[in-house]
Amino acid sequence: MSPHATPDPYADPLAFGQRLQILRTRRGVTRDQLGGLMGRSGSWVKALETGRLKVPKLDVMLRFADVLRVRDLSDLTGDQSVNVSLFAGPGHPRLGAVKTAVDALALTADREAPPTAHLSARLARAWAARHSSPQHREVVGALLPELIRDAQLAVRQADTAAERRAAQAALSEVYSLSQFFVAYQPDAALLWRIAERGMVAAQESEDPHTIGVAAWLTAQAHRDAGPAHFDAADAVTTAALGYLTPLLPDASDDVLAITGALTFEAGYTAARRTTTGTAWRYWDQAREMADRLPGGYFHPVTSFGRSIIGAHAVTIAVELHQGGESVRQAAASDSTTIPSRPRRARHRIEEARGYQLDGQPDVALETLSRAHEAAPETIKYNGYAKMIVLEESASKSPDRRRRASALAVKLGLLAA
Repeated sequence: MSPHATPDPYADPLAFGQRLQILRTRRGVTRDQLGGLMGRSGSWVKALETGRLKVPKLDVMLRFADVLRVRDLSDLTGDQSVNVSLFAGPGHPRLGAVKTAVDALALTADREAPPTAHLSARLARAWAARHSSPQHREVVGALLPELIRDAQLAVRQADTAAERRAAQAALSEVYSLSQFFVAYQPDAALLWRIAERGMVAAQESEDPHTIGVAAWLTAQAHRDAGPAHFDAADAVTTAALGYLTPLLPDASDDVLAITGALTFEAGYTAARRTTTGTAWRYWDQAREMADRLPGGYFHPVTSFGRSIIGAHAVTIAVELHQGGESVRQAAASDSTTIPSRPRRARHRIEEARGYQLDGQPDVALETLSRAHEAAPETIKYNGYAKMIVLEESASKSPDRRRRASALAVKLGLLAA
């Protein structure tokens, strides 16, 4: 390698500080920003990067992994024996078939496309199956390849402008379902391909609800890509809210719900930036929209509704690193049952993060066990859950270490 080339932390034997600096730079984060996200100073980050401070302990290393969204813990440590995939799962067995369907270029067809109404009915059943199944990725992964092919075919064979718009709306919804499956899988390029195609199809549909859903998922993709992409996430949510808000006086429940979900997304990104007032202001606005929805309403894609707003408060508090507030919000929201198994499991993981921040690791582990009961495939692919389990598997408490290790085995982090 040329002496002037930038070292590759994934290939070259670098010290921790060098890896940290390269990964931070690639994420577009300054030392002061990273220090703030870690609850420390920019000079502390500099001392780590230059080697003036020793390599931090596991809990700090896991926090860096969280903030920088590294794909594997070994990317930070340099120790390839510590090969723990955090924010990308091991790869679902059905990922290959879904990818093949997305990537296929079928310009001709030897069969007639199903009616759009038929696609919509299949999508409704697919969303219902996703929300009710503990192994939701397996269920959705089995349905997606044929849904993708049929929806693409429906667009190509549409005879009128109205039929084409309806088919584009169905295709965009299929891509939305696909993005849920591909999230946290080891194929970022595929996720972006799906998100972009979903947005294009949504715009072609000219349907406000479809456009809002595609924007919600695109904003999430940007936000989860790390701090350098927060501006892009905000740009998407701002544009979508600017388009949807004037429609609200006469809007359906679905349009009101996606507007509320996008409003919360703006607050979520603000919390990631640690801008406290803005984050809670958006949450308040989202809560007002949820209160306008019928009591039993539950949005099939975003899970938005009255039952989810308390869980959203936990997420805001956790992202702001407010341990006590996270626990308070968790207690306030615990009386509400979230209808969706994967979303309920996700809420338990957020609660566990709050308990961990508040110095209650035993409660955090118990809460993660409840998440595993609700939907094993949710916690298996969740980086935050894995970080807590890994941290507590090295606990000085024998009982806590035993419980964490048992959960780590279930998640595939440790051998049985």
